[in-house]
Amino acid sequence: MLRPRIIPCLLVKNKGLVKTVNFKTPKYLGDPINAVRIFNEKQVDELMIVDIDATVEKRGPDFKIIEYWASQCRMPLCYGGGITTIDEAKTIFGLGVEKVALSAAAVNDPTLITKIAEKVGSQSVIVVLDVKKNKNNQYEVFTHNGLKATGIDPIHFAKKMQDFGVGEIVINAIDNDGVMKGYDFNLIDQVRNAVSVPMTVLGGAGTINDIAELIKRFKIIGASAGSLFVFKGIYKAVLINYPSPSDKRKLITEALGIDQ
Repeated sequence: MLRPRIIPCLLVKNKGLVKTVNFKTPKYLGDPINAVRIFNEKQVDELMIVDIDATVEKRGPDFKIIEYWASQCRMPLCYGGGITTIDEAKTIFGLGVEKVALSAAAVNDPTLITKIAEKVGSQSVIVVLDVKKNKNNQYEVFTHNGLKATGIDPIHFAKKMQDFGVGEIVINAIDNDGVMKGYDFNLIDQVRNAVSVPMTVLGGAGTINDIAELIKRFKIIGASAGSLFVFKGIYKAVLINYPSPSDKRKLITEALGIDQ
């Protein structure tokens, strides 16, 4: 049975855990493996780890470090960063990763989605749409850490990705990244109405109430966050956190209007 998922997203730069604001000024937080181990204990639904520099630096995935993360991870793991070929994706799956996430590669060659899905199943293939408003105040897909404008409308592209066989779409609102003032519900609503594949959203969650509101509005959806799960308090002290199983169950049942 499908259910809402609450998913921490860890950003990695030079093998270190970082957090950004609007995809800029990455702040070093420590070794990502420490966060992975804490999330293990907190029984998270799923974990996403993204190497934010792989595509910008035109390099492939670091298989050695991915294998280490996967070996330490006791929850489903999604990896993104630098994947451009079927063989790279197959290697990553062989290391124990359950899902691969593509962004620029999907823009450059949408058929790659179909090819990977045919090999491993569409449920394991994710496309991340990094979206922000352009100078005309229109939503647009960006790649390369938000530095490269594509001229692509995210709603149309989400439909295209669904046609090419993607198993899940992640909408990442660049304008909301690290701001912790809530999700972009307007953007989410437009994409959700355009596609039927599973969807996860990222960018803006500042409190657990933001996640509750997201689930209340969109029901079966992935609620992802970065800052919310690595910072604590107004001064953003580094503290890996996640709702307890009982708190998570209560949040979801109340958001869905289900009697416990």
